[in-house]
Amino acid sequence: MLLDMNQMLQLAREHHFAVGAYNVSESNLFRTVVEAAEANDSPAIIAVHPTELDYCKDDFVRYMIARITNSPAPFVLHMDHGDSITSIMRAVHDGFSSVMIDGSLLPFEENVEKTAEVVRYCHMVNVSVEGELGTIGQTGETIEGGMTEVKYTDPQDAKVFVERTGVDTLAVAIGTCHGLYPKGVVPKLRMDVLEGIQRMVDVPLVLHGGSGNPDEEVTEAVRIGIQKVNISSDYKSAFFVKAREILARPNSGWDPNNLFPECIEAGKRVIAHKMRLFDSVGKAALYREAGIRQWRWDLE
Repeated sequence: MLLDMNQMLQLAREHHFAVGAYNVSESNLFRTVVEAAEANDSPAIIAVHPTELDYCKDDFVRYMIARITNSPAPFVLHMDHGDSITSIMRAVHDGFSSVMIDGSLLPFEENVEKTAEVVRYCHMVNVSVEGELGTIGQTGETIEGGMTEVKYTDPQDAKVFVERTGVDTLAVAIGTCHGLYPKGVVPKLRMDVLEGIQRMVDVPLVLHGGSGNPDEEVTEAVRIGIQKVNISSDYKSAFFVKAREILARPNSGWDPNNLFPECIEAGKRVIAHKMRLFDSVGKAALYREAGIRQWRWDLE
């Protein structure tokens, strides 16, 4: 079942759980996410970065839409870190039900202006929009970028930003980084900042850079009010570590049907763990019970 982000996160807010957004760029990673969601009866968000879309091509999006539209689990197809009107319009044209415009590196007024413009365009065609305020750190191991120093989201700025842009969701900066943390580095999330933002805004909040953070901090962030958590490096790392292990075996061969099944299972175990942290296991039933219709059902 394909939903937009508003449809997905409204129930998450009402029932106090979060939904994972998992980056994909090819069919085996996509299978990993979809099969994990279906096995755990959990909602999930399929996230694609503009550079990932450049790699997998627009035709692949049609395959993803066909697969998740016919799934009993609810999914959102989301453009992650769209960096321009061009990348956003490409996603809308391809059939994404949700987009993110990332103006976080711009001065505040320019971020507001750019985000509001995307909201105007996308809301005309019932595509939900995520904005970002504050900066996410980066470890140098990911395509998603970030800053060497985190700029925390100011709660008052968040209130003004949401009011002036009309975004449906807001990605906030509370101390996370894109990518996996180096050995020995333990991140510390600013829950006081998150609590301040939660009091000031009335839209679902998003945590980028969800990989590698201590489980208890992720659980606490969800308890406070995070409804969407972005995950990429954690499950991809498990997938490709297993791939290297298999290829190192004697006579491992090169057939994908021999290589990838174990990789998919390794990735699925990580995703299942994340779903338990987010308390989303079994929550797909809530969407079916509520009779939520497929996104753009009235256009079919």
